[in-house]
Amino acid sequence: MMKCLVAIHHPDDYDPSIAEDEAMSRDIDALNDEMEAAGVRIFVGGLHPASSAKSLRAQPNGEVLITDGPYLETKEHVGGFWVLETADLDEALAWGRKAAVACRAPVEVRPFH
Repeated sequence: MMKCLVAIHHPDDYDPSIAEDEAMSRDIDALNDEMEAAGVRIFVGGLHPASSAKSLRAQPNGEVLITDGPYLETKEHVGGFWVLETADLDEALAWGRKAAVACRAPVEVRPFH
């Protein structure tokens, strides 16, 4: 068995109140139910917008600098994710395909070490 991250990417200006309708919510709920029934879902979580992030960087003097905003300035950010335990990468990719359809967003599947 392998553990993997299935991450949903949203554009920087993503507004769930506009982008997410009842059909999308039903599709995501159904996917969560399917993952749970299959016994692959370990954890699932949605994230606040990237603008709410805090970035921490160790400084040469041993202090840690905390700044507002995400670490990287990009056009897309992780908006939510699942941690799954699957038989192999092919199974993880099958769940990733379902996530891309349900969330109507790009998905990244990445195995843990």
